Amino acid sequence: MQQKKLGAHGLMASQLGLGCMGMSEFYGARNDAESLQTLARAIELGITFWDTADAYGPYTNEELVGKALKGNRDKITLATKFGIVRDIENPQLRSLSGKPDYVRQACENSLRRLGTDVIDLYYLHRVDPTTPVEETVAAMAELKAAGKIKGIGLSEVSAATLERVHTTVHPIAAIQSEYSLWTRDPEDGVLDVCEKYGIAFVAYSPLGRGFLTGQFKRFEDLAEDDYRRFSPRFQGENFQKNLDLVKKIEEMAAAKNCTSSQLALAWVMAQRDFIFPIPGTKRVKYLEENAGALHVSLSKEELKTLDETFPKDAAAGMRYPESMMASVNK
Repeated sequence: MQQKKLGAHGLMASQLGLGCMGMSEFYGARNDAESLQTLARAIELGITFWDTADAYGPYTNEELVGKALKGNRDKITLATKFGIVRDIENPQLRSLSGKPDYVRQACENSLRRLGTDVIDLYYLHRVDPTTPVEETVAAMAELKAAGKIKGIGLSEVSAATLERVHTTVHPIAAIQSEYSLWTRDPEDGVLDVCEKYGIAFVAYSPLGRGFLTGQFKRFEDLAEDDYRRFSPRFQGENFQKNLDLVKKIEEMAAAKNCTSSQLALAWVMAQRDFIFPIPGTKRVKYLEENAGALHVSLSKEELKTLDETFPKDAAAGMRYPESMMASVNK
């Protein structure tokens, strides 16, 4: 697995990463034993850029990743996040905090759960509208100076916010936002700012929360406790409209003798050389399938066809419910 520069300040990461969120929450029942097998296989495959957050579980995903890190910490580029505050007694309650005191507290708690002395890439998960983002990043810079973290990251911020913070407060190593064939929002300036300043772009949900894989044919294919049942793109008429788009990917993938997942991941990696997709999975089977995307090359003609098939805003429905979209920095 190729290792690439993750930003301009010394971090390195595998070209393809692993999103760990679904191992603990949101996408059906958890199976820690199976997830630990998947994490072990990821190391064997060289997929060593791992992404978690204190909000996942909450807290249990960091604890799970911490178990897999034992004896393997030096092999992993570890990313986690803070800023989405959840009540362990009532996980449905959520708020945002970027207050400096909270930044320091959250970092110490993550270090403990992960069983490590340093976090390679520490993200502000969502901007706290009640705290100037400059104050939050300044507190993160203090953590970096203290050796608690190596790189500062932001998640789901606008191009203007990213450029302002990077140039006036502290250099940003990476930004993480949703990016895929059916979510092309970062093309509205964010990717250009990343390229201008040498900031890595980490693409979460590069497979459209699994929809682009072609594995979902009916709404009922989603487990009863699967969060995607509340996602606008998986509901009503939107489901069928998006399914029709995915069929075109399946046809192209079949012609290239690869899977829909591999084609969709190859498209993401072909957009800019500083993009790191982090598809999530809790199963070895899908991890190995995703790794195969590294062997899929797309010609200019194929890229053009995909762009025409999935132009910006082609997907039907918002990518999050309105309440969650409200936390995305504009």
